[in-house]
Amino acid sequence: MTRAVLVDLDGTLIDTAPDLAAAINAMLADLECAALEIAQVRSFIGEGVAMLVRRSLGARMSASEVEAKLAPALAHFERHYASANGRYSSLYPGVVEGLRAMRGLGLKIGCVTNKPLRFAEPLLAHFALLELLDALVAGDSTAAKKPDPAPVLETCRRLGVPPQSCVLIGDSAHDAHAARAAGMPFVAVPYGYGAKEELQHEQVIASLARAAESLAAGRSYPG
Repeated sequence: MTRAVLVDLDGTLIDTAPDLAAAINAMLADLECAALEIAQVRSFIGEGVAMLVRRSLGARMSASEVEAKLAPALAHFERHYASANGRYSSLYPGVVEGLRAMRGLGLKIGCVTNKPLRFAEPLLAHFALLELLDALVAGDSTAAKKPDPAPVLETCRRLGVPPQSCVLIGDSAHDAHAARAAGMPFVAVPYGYGAKEELQHEQVIASLARAAESLAAGRSYPG
């Protein structure tokens, strides 16, 4: 029986790509590099800020230049993202309805994200989602990020629910790998930033609202 639902943030709850792209392109401008298309930035999302910045730099310079400029680039990005965070992003359909319905079913809800806490918390608060969560585990809350199971297990610990009684909803293979390594089922949303071919064998739910309907009907998710 499912007692708790864990949800990813970027690409699952909120479309944050416009904010991230704005900060990445402002960072690139600081470094006198050409801007990237938002679709390209979107394809770089999923393994935390450092990887996003590294991949974005790699699209504009050699590997050796990336290593030399990574530290200042990260500082530029974080400064710009602090200003852009929540400004251009938007909620995906069914998110608020789904989370409220899950809470109405007596389920606990945790958000597990690779985004640093200093960005994740104000972003969730901006969209009035923080009040719907029982736990938030961010990219710097544990020693490892998804696809490592550590943040998923930490979320379960904070919720007081064993992994086998939880389900993780996300948009990427990193979410799927983290869930399975933690011993819980995974369900994918069809939107977001994950490569669709990597999720073709996963169970898919159209939205968080539909996930809540399935849980209300007593349907459990396969492991």
